[in-house]
Amino acid sequence: MQRAKRPVLASVLAISLLCSVGAPVAHAFEPFDGRPGEFSMIADVFIGRPAMLGATAIGLGLFTVSLPASLIGGNISESAEKLVKRPARSAFIRCLGCTQQQHDQQQLERQTADANR
Repeated sequence: MQRAKRPVLASVLAISLLCSVGAPVAHAFEPFDGRPGEFSMIADVFIGRPAMLGATAIGLGLFTVSLPASLIGGNISESAEKLVKRPARSAFIRCLGCTQQQHDQQQLERQTADANR
């Protein structure tokens, strides 16, 4: 039994090494434009946006509960920003499939293009 395992293990190891060598080369030929792909857009529609909508609803509830303490502490705008506004912006304003960094980069590119006109 021990003799049968060695050739199989060696074959699996050799195939995995050969496949891993070609992956970086194949990736180097694909142009990266910073735009989200179709799979990230699909995941954003079915997972990301509903999760952010739920986070907005939960944040609104927590904001309402913590409102008296925020009023006493004088930080209503901070708690509203963290608990309600930020998740709502991520759910409704962010481009489809984009991460927050990609969205910010696109906004800066648009502002630069508008300023250069």
